[in-house]
Amino acid sequence: MAETTTSTLPQAVHPLIERARTSTVPVAALIGFAVDEIGDGRAVASLESGPQHANPMGTLHGGILCDLADAAMGMAFVSTLAAEESFTTIALNINFFRPVWQTRLRAEARVVNRGKNVGYIECNVTDQDAKLVARASSTCVVLRGEQARAR
Repeated sequence: MAETTTSTLPQAVHPLIERARTSTVPVAALIGFAVDEIGDGRAVASLESGPQHANPMGTLHGGILCDLADAAMGMAFVSTLAAEESFTTIALNINFFRPVWQTRLRAEARVVNRGKNVGYIECNVTDQDAKLVARASSTCVVLRGEQARAR
């Protein structure tokens, strides 16, 4: 009998990725970001920042950077899940390196470590000049069974 191996990456598009690609994601519409690439433990999200994203000092609010990075990291992690699995983020960290006013932002996330139940993801957020604006990381846990169906 021949031995079979299985890939840790799903062969078909995960339902959450399909939903993100084919329907309006409320938080993305609210903030104005898009997830442009998803697959193989990697995702890229983008945002054209403007005055609507400003904090009282006039610079981009840090929470907007968190949302952008979180979306990219979440989609990168989803690309490692089986169709019947879901996930939740259990930790999120971000470091800010430079102020942002109006610029095109790019959040590129990649899964650094993927265990059976937990994954660690990192994300660089750069501006239109490819300068590092922020670096984020998250820890996600895989949900299965009833936990996954409820999400």
